[in-house]
Formats: sequence, C-alpha cells, structure tokens
Amino acid sequence: MSKNRRRRSYGRHTSVRNVPLRTHWLLLTTLVLTLSAALLLEGYTQHLFDERPDGAPRGQASGASVPAAISSGGPVIEGAAGRTATPAPRTIALTFDDGPDPVWTPKILDVLRRNDVQATFFTVGTRVAENPDLARRIVDEGHQIGLHSFTHTDLGTASAWRRSLELRETQLVIAGATGVTTPLLRPPYSSTNKALGDADWNAVVQAGQEGYLTVLTTLDSQDWRRPGVEAIVAAATPSDSAGHIVLLHDAGGDRTQTIAALEQLVPRLKASGWKFASVGDAVSLPAPMQNAGTADRWQGLALITAIGTSSRLLDLLTWLLWAAGAISLFRAVAVFVAARRHVRMRRRPWGAPVTEPVSVIVPAYNESAGIEAAVRSLLASDHPVEVIVVDDGSTDGTADIVEALRLPGVRVIRQQNAGKPAALNTGIAAASCNLLVMVDGDTVFEPDAVRMIVQPFAHRRVGAVSGNAKVVNRGGLLGRWQHIEYVVGFNLDRRLFDLAECMPTVPGAVGAFRREALLRVGGVSDTTLAEDTDLTMALCRDGWRVVYEERAKAWTEAPASLGALWKQRYRWCYGTLQAMWKHRGALAQRGQAGKLGRRGLVYLLMFQVLLPLLAPVVDVFAVYGLVFLDPLRIVGLWTAFLLLQVLMGLYAFRLDGERPGPLWSLPLQQFVYRQLMYLVVIQSVFTAVAGSRLRWQRMERYGSLQVPVTPSQPLAEAPAEPLAGAPATPRAEPLYGYAAPPAPAPASSPAPPAAEPWAPDPWADPAAPYGGHATDPSWGPHPAAPGPQNHIWPSQQGHPGP
Repeated sequence: MSKNRRRRSYGRHTSVRNVPLRTHWLLLTTLVLTLSAALLLEGYTQHLFDERPDGAPRGQASGASVPAAISSGGPVIEGAAGRTATPAPRTIALTFDDGPDPVWTPKILDVLRRNDVQATFFTVGTRVAENPDLARRIVDEGHQIGLHSFTHTDLGTASAWRRSLELRETQLVIAGATGVTTPLLRPPYSSTNKALGDADWNAVVQAGQEGYLTVLTTLDSQDWRRPGVEAIVAAATPSDSAGHIVLLHDAGGDRTQTIAALEQLVPRLKASGWKFASVGDAVSLPAPMQNAGTADRWQGLALITAIGTSSRLLDLLTWLLWAAGAISLFRAVAVFVAARRHVRMRRRPWGAPVTEPVSVIVPAYNESAGIEAAVRSLLASDHPVEVIVVDDGSTDGTADIVEALRLPGVRVIRQQNAGKPAALNTGIAAASCNLLVMVDGDTVFEPDAVRMIVQPFAHRRVGAVSGNAKVVNRGGLLGRWQHIEYVVGFNLDRRLFDLAECMPTVPGAVGAFRREALLRVGGVSDTTLAEDTDLTMALCRDGWRVVYEERAKAWTEAPASLGALWKQRYRWCYGTLQAMWKHRGALAQRGQAGKLGRRGLVYLLMFQVLLPLLAPVVDVFAVYGLVFLDPLRIVGLWTAFLLLQVLMGLYAFRLDGERPGPLWSLPLQQFVYRQLMYLVVIQSVFTAVAGSRLRWQRMERYGSLQVPVTPSQPLAEAPAEPLAGAPATPRAEPLYGYAAPPAPAPASSPAPPAAEPWAPDPWADPAAPYGGHATDPSWGPHPAAPGPQNHIWPSQQGHPGP
C-alpha cells in the first residue's frame, strides 16, 4: 500500500464543519424497527388468521387424558380444578362466535334488543381491534363478552406460548375497547364436552391455570352451514328441559339466515316457557365481567391503535410499492428507448471537425500516487493540448513529481490549499485556449479522449460535454459493482439526460467546457460539495446545452473499500442535494433552464432521492412477503426485477463495448451494494434536513493507474529514480499492460476530410438529433472522429480492466 494514501480533506477546512450523525442513525434504526414491528403485527393478525369454518373437519383425536367427569359434565369448565357447570333447567344461553362484524353484529344486537334477550358474544381479538365501537355496544347493552382467541387459531394444536399470547392479547383489546375484562373463553373449533381430545384438554387446562373458564356448547345451530332458516331453528330448539348453551355466529360470512332464525326462535321458545340468559347468569357465575385495570386498558388501547396503524401502513405501502414499481418500469423503458435513439443520433456529425488546441486543467491535492500516469496520458493525446497542473497545497510532493518529469507542454501552478473549485478557477485563469478539459488527478485519458470530447463544440450552443468515465480497478466484488453502476447507471442516465437536454452533471473526472460559458457563470463555485453538478446546472440555467460523448473515455480509480465508497458517495449525494436546492429556481424558468428544472431536477428527485428513501421499506416488505405471503410469488417478482436489470445491463455493456462477465455479480449487488447506496441517500437527506455541513472527504488513492509509455515521451525523459514519496510505478510496462499507443499526430497535421454534412430532421423523427428542431438545423451528433485508430487500449479490446 502506498504511503501516499491520505485522508486529508480537499477544501477550505475553516468553512465547513463535520457534525456527528449518530442521531440520524438512531432515527433511521427506530423507523425501520417500527416499520418491521408494524408489519410483523399486521402479518400475525391478518395472515396467520385461521379462516376455516367452525365445522371444518378435524382429525379424530384421542381423549384418553380427558377426565370422565369432564366428558360427561356441564359445558362450562374450570380446567385447573377439573370442575364443570351446567345452565339451570329450561334456561338457554345464546352465544355468538367470530365477531364483532360491522354488518351482522349490529343486526343481531337489534334483534336481541327487540326481544329483550341477553346473550354472550365470544369475540376474536383482531376483529375487536378493527371494530372497538361494536365491542363497546355489546357490553353497554347488557350482553356478556368473551374470548374466541386473537386470530381464531385452534388452541388445541397451538404451542403453549402461542395459547398464552392469543388469550392475553384478546383480553387486552377487549379491555381497551370496552373497559372490562372477562374470564369466559370459547376455543375456536370446539363443540361439546364429549368431542374434547387430549390436545384440546391440555388447552383447557392451561386456560384454567391462566384464569379462564372454557365455555363449550350443547346445541349447534349449524348456521355456519347456511342450511336454511327452518333447519337452524330446529337445530337450536332443545329436545328436553335441561339448560343449554346454543352456538350461533355473528360473523364469518353471510348471516342472513341466522338473523331470520333468531326472529322465529326467540319468540317461539319464550312462548314455550324457556328463559334466555347470558352464560354467566345461566350458571350463576358471580360477576363474570370486571372493570379493567388502568394498565390493561391503556395497553389495550395501544394495541388497538397499533393494529389499526399497521393496517393503514400496509395499505399505504402497497400503493407506494405499486407506484414505485410502475415508476421503475417506466424509467427502464424510457432509458432503453433513449439509449437506442442516442446511438442513432451519434452516427451523425456535429459539424466540421474541431481541431483547435485544448487546455487541460488538472487540480491536484496529494495526488502523488497517480499524477504521473494522468499527465503522461494527456500528453499521449492525438489532439493538441496544454496541460496545467494546479497543485492545491499538496503535502506529498505532487508538484515536485510533475516538475521533475520535465515534460513539454506541462505547466505546474502552486497555490495554498483553497479547495478544488479554487484550483479549477486558477487553471481557468491560466489557460490559453478557448476549449478547456477538466480532469481529476486520479484519471487516465485514452489517446483519442480529448479529441472526442471537444467535437460537440462544433455547435455554438454547446457549453459543456460529459465524457465516459470508466472504472479501472474493477477487481473484486466491490470493483465489479461500481463498474456495473458506472456503465448501467451513470452512462444510461446520461444518454437520457442528453436526449432530454437536461444534463445535470459533467463529471469531474472527464469533462470539457467552453471558456466563454465558464466565464459567463462566474467560474466554478465552492458553495456546494458537488462542484461539478453545481457548475453543470449553472451552465444549463445560463442557456447552454450540455451533451454526452460516450466515446471520450477516461479511466479512473474507484474506492476499494466500503468505508472509502461511503465517504465518496455521501459527499456526492449531499453535494447533489445542495445543488438541486441551489438551482430549484429552474423549475419556474423557461428555455434551457426550464428543461433542467422540470426534467432533470424532477428526475433526480424521483429516482435518486425519493425512491432510495423507500428502499428500506421495499426490503422489509420483501421479508414480510416471504414470511406471511406467498414466498413463490415474492421470489418470482424479485426474479422478474432482477431479469429486467440484467437485460438493461447487457444492453448497456454492449453500448459501452464492455464484456458482460461482471454482470454475474448483479444478484449479489442487490443484497449489499444497493442497500449501501440507499443508506447514503437516507443519511444525506437527514444531514440536509438537520442543516449540518460536511467537509470534503478526499478518496484514498491506490496507485492502480500505470504510466503510459509512448514514442513521444521516451523513458529517457523521466528521472532514473522515483522521487521521494512518489509511488514506484513500473515504467518499463505500457499502460494497463498493453502495447503503447503510437505517437499522436502533430498539431500541424492536416485534418482528415470531414464526414458528409448532416441533413436536418424534425424532432418528431426518431432519427433526429437532440435539439434538431426546424429552427436549429445544424444541431446533431458526429460520426467517428478522424485520427489514429490503431491504438491498443482496454476499451478497444473489450478488456475488463486490470
């Protein structure tokens, strides 16, 4: 590892401050945990709800452990003591299971009120939480309320912990909704005492130990079958004078027959001398319902609120996910269509070839690891250049290294550390050419990159050109993932931005500018951490076109560790947010500025801010779906999304002339890299909202770039020994390990003939170039620019990088 790797900030240290962001992470963690808890609660209450009818077939279970006194005893059982109770003779306790239901429970209550009958409602906890007013009405009208579990689960087959949870949560929601507690319990899928199996008896015993009385039935009305009103009445009519507990339902489906049967059953039995009572009164229980304690009531209210909130949250998330999916699909289609159109447009010339010399500005702060490779690659250009290296107060001998090279056409300007924008402005002021190329000190240009990147300046409206930055250190998963992001994400987006005339960023690694345009906007501003984005947006607002030239390729070092990547992307994202806020006025402007505002800024807001903010929601929801929904469906959706990304990746790699090998790591990228990038956006937004400011986080340099060797720069020109503090780069080998490119054509060489002039097409023509309006017929892209074509460089051989 080179000792020149530094962690010093690149900028004015006194103008910014670094604020601890632990509060942001605490808030984010709290939000994610709250969301996870809400979805867990919703999943448990809704997707673990047992919706089988009460009469659903059950396997024949052994009842060997059930005491004979229980099997032959009364329907009200105290499980812990093994005692039973039976309703008084000629007394009927009407019981209703599965409610409360917002449709059927009120109608049943109305029938009971008209007939002056008290009944017992065994309620499901989740339905009490959904309809607390109905539960309160049941109690207020003098009826008794009981438990029917929280999710209508079969307590006999449930584990002991789940039985306790089901009963406790149901008791709490009843307390929160009605202000009372009750010991009455009817296990779902229970019937008579004789039907108890060993597992059912264990559940009855456990319930008794926890203070509950199990209430079974003696008469099943069979209303869950909907056999007809007369059949229900007949099944609910006693055949003897003993007391009975009758099973009916006020939820679980259409209860029209139940209501009609009640209208006949109650008057008929009253006329026959039968008395109607609640379960507690029928077996003479002393005060079966008690006022709930303050703690239970508040816990119940909190649980009801949580269940309602989680339900509404899930509905909201469902809509947001559908919207996000639709927007993402729309983006994929739009990017694909734009890329295809962009390719067709690039086959047409910009105009006469641009051959005038170019000033290349290299701002450098502690760039000793790669500055020699960067400068030599610029001098190897097949276009006339002057190279201006602005040393911004480096402490590692960067300027000394460049001066010791004694290369013609290279100037070094030293200044005190003032920040990258100041270094760029110094270079602009010192430049002698009208066309300027700005390049980072860790970037190596291909021989034709300068020539390619300045060709769009043949059109007078072009103020800046974005080149094609490519990752050189793409070994390992992190390098591959960044390589994929550069090719698939950045470059496809740039084609779309170019087409829509709203390019928001010319990257600092490879960008070209018209000097006039830079002077009109006041040079490079230092008010944001993304000076390249800020400058590009300023040029667009000033009326200049910013375009993308994918053939102008430069190789740059990407972060080689997650920590370094985090720092870089954090600065990028935060600086982009600063620039978006600074140039928000473009939303209301017209012309080129309006295109930036209403196209570029809206695109950035939707796809680089809002969607990443929803990303943790998507991931949590995916886990939710795997646990509570259909896992095959969730996996299928994820696979379809991944397939779409792979297809986009294959197309993008083909456009960039890259081998598709790295795309095998795309599935893994979804589980690590994507989440990291989303967290960067989230923390950047939190930082911006909190009003904190960041200092420039300079990326570590690794010395991945090698010094190119060309006939125009023989080895004899370089010092025999590396300078102190400079990386030991192998000068006997050519750049990237390939044969050195031939000498560039001299500046005085005559330019090859220009391509055929381009015939203008209207904007509606799919083959029309950007801005190819009838009022601007000269606008258009250019063909392959002339010049030496026999250089052996990584991009020309499909080389994936060192």
